[in-house]
Amino acid sequence: MNLNQAFQLLVGVLAASVAESFAPSKLVSATNRIPSAFSPHVQASAKDAHTIAHAHQSMIDIPPMPNVSCSIFPSCNTETLDAEIDSFADQNDKRYSASDWFHNIVSLPNSAILSEIKSPVGWITAWSTLVSVVYKICNARGLGHVARKMCLGSAPHSLIASSIGLLLVFRTNSAYQRFTEGRKTWEQLLNTCRDITRMTSVYEREVGSKKKQRIQRLLAAFPYLLHHHIQPRCLDHSQCEELNDTPHALLLSEPHLIHIGRSKLKKTSRECWVDKRSLPWCLLPDSVLTKCAQSHNRPLWVADRLALEFTDIKYCDNWTSRERLDLLKHASKLSECIGNCERIHQTAVPLNYARHALRSLTLWSFTLPFGLIDKLGLLTGPTVGMVAWLMFGVYQIGHTIEDPFQGSLRLTDMCKSIYRDVMYGDRNEAGMRRESAFRKDGEADKDWDSLSDAFGLGLTVPAKENMEHNNEQLVLSP
Repeated sequence: MNLNQAFQLLVGVLAASVAESFAPSKLVSATNRIPSAFSPHVQASAKDAHTIAHAHQSMIDIPPMPNVSCSIFPSCNTETLDAEIDSFADQNDKRYSASDWFHNIVSLPNSAILSEIKSPVGWITAWSTLVSVVYKICNARGLGHVARKMCLGSAPHSLIASSIGLLLVFRTNSAYQRFTEGRKTWEQLLNTCRDITRMTSVYEREVGSKKKQRIQRLLAAFPYLLHHHIQPRCLDHSQCEELNDTPHALLLSEPHLIHIGRSKLKKTSRECWVDKRSLPWCLLPDSVLTKCAQSHNRPLWVADRLALEFTDIKYCDNWTSRERLDLLKHASKLSECIGNCERIHQTAVPLNYARHALRSLTLWSFTLPFGLIDKLGLLTGPTVGMVAWLMFGVYQIGHTIEDPFQGSLRLTDMCKSIYRDVMYGDRNEAGMRRESAFRKDGEADKDWDSLSDAFGLGLTVPAKENMEHNNEQLVLSP
């Protein structure tokens, strides 16, 4: 295999990974509903709500959840959060074009993918360099017959190149399909929360202001609880010591799987502590928070409690079974989002396939220098290292986005967006901007009649030209 054939193989793999798409296998995961979600009248024990103990040594060291200060516990101050998410744009959302080639090359040492694959790339480069040096020494000392035996030619690698390409194509595209599905699931969650908030605001008189506020707080807590469900964030040991002997620490009941031997699994519990002053725990009162903390599936608990709140709304002229069933359908959509996230998070690429793909790629890369040394000489090491970087980079990208909830998707930003759109009932500055859509204070029908014809039917020619001129002067912000 010469350098041109190797380059054509890489181009073919990358092109095929864009052209093909494979849907991941679906696995419906069963969840355990907690009956306490449907029993709001059961009083929780005050001792359980304020029991504080030292953190256990077996606590998993996970980066802590970002805290949002609460002015009066348990009500959260949303002004600071509103300033942080005032715009949907993010500096990390930049789309790279061909003109950014120099920046991408310069920032290569800081690449996260490179840091993950530096070990196999380094070993393959060192091995290829060693093979080229031995080949050069054999030719220099008259051991041509040994050097000739080191050359395998391009036939072996050309035969298995297509198989390697198919393995990488399926791996990358199935992972990207999971990434897209995860983003669509959270988009559905965002739209569902907005729809519930809109409906409870339009029917505020029938729902009641207090019940509406409870629904809003449960909705705002739901995305954070779902985020914690698929990516737990517990306080570390030092943070737990700071909260020791204070009423702000909360112990969550978290199931965890521990491997015993090679085949048996045993369910046990691990300690996970959180700060009740942070989101989403500060959105719920102690009596409700205690029940929610005892559940192993807290987002499902909130979805069940929302369904209970919907069914408690009394019938009247403007609120019938049609409106109630509409809200219950939205509660079912929230439960569906939980199942979709659990399916993506719990269903990995089959282990046999992942191992076979990685082993094939490794053997192909380690034997590649024997097909190039007779043509490249001492350049075999850098060339094979570059090929290994490209091939292992494609494999690692598929592994990284296989579970999009572990960093590929910025779930924290999505949770903040849902919180901002739902919690306008706290009467903060951002909330008043959306709530004004449901209030007609200071408006009159004659204000609409004073506007010009929006369709241009009654406008004179000079007025139309003036309007077109003003539209041409508009400059879109970058």
